[in-house]
Amino acid sequence: MYKKRLLAPSRNHSYFLFGARGTGKSALLEALYHLDENLYINLLDPLEEARFSRNPNELIDLVDAMPERTEYVIIDEIQKVPALLDVIHLLIENRKSKKIFILTGSSARKLKLGGANLLAGRAFVYHLFPFSFVELKNSFNLESALSWGMLPGLFSLQENEKIKFLQAYAQTYIREEIWAEQLVRKLDPFRRFLEVAAQTNGKIINYLNISRDVGADDKTIKNYYTILEDTLLGFMLEPFHHSFRKRLKLSPKFYFIDAGIARALSRTLSLKPLRSTSYYGDLFKQFIVAECIKLASYSRPEYRFSWLMTESGVEVDLITERPGEKILFIEIKSSKAVRQEDLASFQRLTHEFGECEAVCFSCDPREKKIGSVTVYPWAKGIKHFFG
Repeated sequence: MYKKRLLAPSRNHSYFLFGARGTGKSALLEALYHLDENLYINLLDPLEEARFSRNPNELIDLVDAMPERTEYVIIDEIQKVPALLDVIHLLIENRKSKKIFILTGSSARKLKLGGANLLAGRAFVYHLFPFSFVELKNSFNLESALSWGMLPGLFSLQENEKIKFLQAYAQTYIREEIWAEQLVRKLDPFRRFLEVAAQTNGKIINYLNISRDVGADDKTIKNYYTILEDTLLGFMLEPFHHSFRKRLKLSPKFYFIDAGIARALSRTLSLKPLRSTSYYGDLFKQFIVAECIKLASYSRPEYRFSWLMTESGVEVDLITERPGEKILFIEIKSSKAVRQEDLASFQRLTHEFGECEAVCFSCDPREKKIGSVTVYPWAKGIKHFFG
């Protein structure tokens, strides 16, 4: 069953809709526009890809033949035929019959590397993520989200089928997004990298250690992480610093967009997350960070996210810079009963920082105040600051 998504793209302006495979881009567009009532081209179809690769200008003929009342031209996986973007640019600029172009993609890498025409601001850009707990409402279950993730295709499956689905998702990503698009020269080191990157999901990136584990130099490892970002499977969380120049000198963390994807790539789907274990806490932190970033992307795209670690080792899980507001420091705890001693270092750090708002997102069932820190039940806190 289709779940209403939080993303509400413009209906009267052309746009790109980027998102990893399986995040529900086509389902969203079908719900918004009814694909059979508009000109719809799916470039995942090898015949369609070959057809438009041979003759991108055929799109002009198809658009000219559209009835006046038909408004939308919808092209799935535009990165498959980047040359179509030049044709679309021409149609937007020079044709009398004004149509609205909606272009989806699961990778920006091929577009960027090929110097593709991104329509020079004539199209908005949106990103679609796996489901949020806000979209799922009463269907949401935290334990399931930490075990299997939030990809829409999972929600019609039984538990034993979810393992097969996620394993197939990981293999499809490697086969179709990486190898078919020739994003890497050798596949085996990249396979090893995916497993190591998933095992260190949400941790500080140590390029040297990863290069040793994978058997590739650190420059190659950095390129691999860029591939993960460009294919929209995850994002870098840069370290916070008042000086932007200094911010770039410190090591980032990398987060996959979804716990289920990370568990599939790390080959740990059979490992059950048990509350009060460090594994559960790591998955919970990844879930909270991803939820904050996906909701902000939909409604507060000007927010900037980072993390912080002091020289003495005190860490802040998530920092949000909000234009016109105090910086938000977020501590993430999977505990159901956060105590004063759990937040002592966090309180000292935020007090020393000065003008900021300090909160904790946890599994505690009630909102409470511990010193200068407001402890929120995680769902209430995320909705309050990012919903």
